[in-house]
Amino acid sequence: MSKKLKLNGNLTTYLIVIVAYIIFEILILTGTLSSHMQGLLVPMVYYAIAAVGLNLCVGILGELSIGHAGFMCVGAFSSAMFSNAVSDSLPAGLRFFLAFVIGIAVSALFGFLIGIPVLRLNGDYLAIVTLAFGEIIKNVINALYVGVDSKGLHFSFTSASAMNMEAGGTTVLSGPMGITGTPRDANFTIAIVVLLISLFIVQNLVKSRDGRAIMAIRDNRIAAESVGINITKFKILAFTISAAIAGAAGVLFGHNISALQATSGNFGYNISILILVYVVLGGIGNIKGSVIAAAILYMLPEMLRGLSTYRMLIYSIVLIVMMLFNWAPGARQWRSRFLSRFSGITKRPGRGTK
Repeated sequence: MSKKLKLNGNLTTYLIVIVAYIIFEILILTGTLSSHMQGLLVPMVYYAIAAVGLNLCVGILGELSIGHAGFMCVGAFSSAMFSNAVSDSLPAGLRFFLAFVIGIAVSALFGFLIGIPVLRLNGDYLAIVTLAFGEIIKNVINALYVGVDSKGLHFSFTSASAMNMEAGGTTVLSGPMGITGTPRDANFTIAIVVLLISLFIVQNLVKSRDGRAIMAIRDNRIAAESVGINITKFKILAFTISAAIAGAAGVLFGHNISALQATSGNFGYNISILILVYVVLGGIGNIKGSVIAAAILYMLPEMLRGLSTYRMLIYSIVLIVMMLFNWAPGARQWRSRFLSRFSGITKRPGRGTK
């Protein structure tokens, strides 16, 4: 019965995403959705993807990370540099696919390397170190110049001229000016496909033997270690997959705008907090809730833009209501009773649907 409930929950999550995609496509085809709102669809989805990745770390592993904007930054810049470097030599489809592979691989590598020392910490200490990582990445990219010519790649932390490239060389990363001219290969359909793949990976990981080991570490580290679970191995596994998913969101980010810069507005501390808000309000450990919360909370300020005086007041009220609905004991008990009557199955309120 438990396996059937989990399977139904997974299918429900996929169905929600697919139905939302169909509705938005109908609105676009009928001209109901404005061009401004259409431009927000891809960002809405890549923030949902980042929230899914972070929920794996925060909700399933139980470790607080507030540096996932740094992994998005790594994925965005590594993939965008590749796309710019080979824009004239590879067809668009193959180029974008390889850019995705590179962005995800580099983000996973950073997640693995950062996770080895960082995951020895817990709680607030881990949060502070991941925050520092995100800020370090952003500032390093702001100071880095990368170029390519017939001799290969050139790097400098001073200026573009200090790279000493050949006359026909191309600068692909210009320090604080970032990357310009990246092919805008990302679209709403591709973003939805990436979101579905991310959901499939996370939800199947949770149901797997490795996922049960990760949740055992979250629930009681000492008990998990006493039965032979390799704590370090499974924590690094979850953290690396979480970073890779954030990197996939970064690839979509980098290929959705014409000028990519490592600014605080794109990859700073506030973005990491924003993604964490999506996770918390959607329900820690609730993968489906992260997607719904990201979609609602990203689009809501734009939908309320006409109410300029009360827009942020209404947004704040929605945040409070969502928090109470997800975490207030009375609301959780009511939701459990409602779901029990709806499904005909009595369920005990728990930490969250996984």
